[in-house]
Amino acid sequence: MQRFRIEVPEAELDDLRERLRRTRWPERETVGDWSQGVPLAYVKELCEYWADGYDWRATEARLNALPQFRTQIDGLGLHFVHVRSERADAIPLVMTHGWPGSIVEFLKVIEPLIRDFHLVLPSLPGYGFSDKPAASGWGVERIADAWAELMARLGYDHYGAQGSDWGTSVSSLLGQRDREHVLGIHLMPPLAPPDPDTLDELTDAERAALADLERASEWESGYSREHATRPQTIGYSLTDSPAGLCAWIVEKFWAWTDCDGHPENILTRDELLDNLMLYWLPRSGASSARLYWESIRQVNEWISGEAALETIDVPTGCSIFPREIQRPSRRWAERRFPDIRHWNELDRGGHFAAFEQPELFVDELRTFFGQLR
Repeated sequence: MQRFRIEVPEAELDDLRERLRRTRWPERETVGDWSQGVPLAYVKELCEYWADGYDWRATEARLNALPQFRTQIDGLGLHFVHVRSERADAIPLVMTHGWPGSIVEFLKVIEPLIRDFHLVLPSLPGYGFSDKPAASGWGVERIADAWAELMARLGYDHYGAQGSDWGTSVSSLLGQRDREHVLGIHLMPPLAPPDPDTLDELTDAERAALADLERASEWESGYSREHATRPQTIGYSLTDSPAGLCAWIVEKFWAWTDCDGHPENILTRDELLDNLMLYWLPRSGASSARLYWESIRQVNEWISGEAALETIDVPTGCSIFPREIQRPSRRWAERRFPDIRHWNELDRGGHFAAFEQPELFVDELRTFFGQLR
């Protein structure tokens, strides 16, 4: 374990500002909404602020105030934040982000959560300040095994796992592959296919869930197909053009947050850019997308039911936020997670719950893991 500090050279920030100011902009969209993608006026305004108003040094200092580390596991350098609680019976908890998120998602919840938990917040391989895999093979199973090794190295014989997006898959696999050490898993949401035995008697919520899957497949999956099939190709644009990276990622904060059509209704410009910087500075456009190439087919099979259903029988908590991408019903989820101890369908929030609704997120974790002490 080595202590780690973020120290971005000023030349890197100067280069970013220069690139933003020299952006070659396309013409504006031919519609009056976001249906063709991020509107030109919106992304131009955000990038102008990124170049001339945003203060990375404040965020760098905030991150450096946390205990950050790097360690080598299975030949790869992994970055993580490790904050210990003063509570004698605190539960160790590894929390995993996804794409297009980062550990920045968790900054609002660290302080309230360490009243009850020892927190371990790793950056996925190829994301943030973790190393980029130089060879194929770093899919969700290998990441779960690396997290299990990380928790063991930190001295935690038993621990909980929490995740959303890719973190949902990683946390589920931890419950399966490190069963003897995992106290429970908290998922937002659980990945569970529709139960064929229920298709003749669907509830209204289940019909809506199926409609959501169909709509997402038609309108929201283009980025995923590109990542899964040609991550290197899209990586050139995401690494070379900050405006391109901004549009590619901010669109998801429009589509997947409970923002009523405008990302800054729920997250500030600074928060959006803080997260962007953890993709821009490490030049992780290709490496972060590559996780889809490694694992998205497997995850899609879990969601569609094409893969053989493998049950994960650790205690499970499920929090379903209304603007989530996929919202399974409890009876579908119980086929894969038979020991659901907590199920809550909330009335606000979306895919980035810790970022959007930190108080609700904290309450969900306390409620579920509080049963496992």
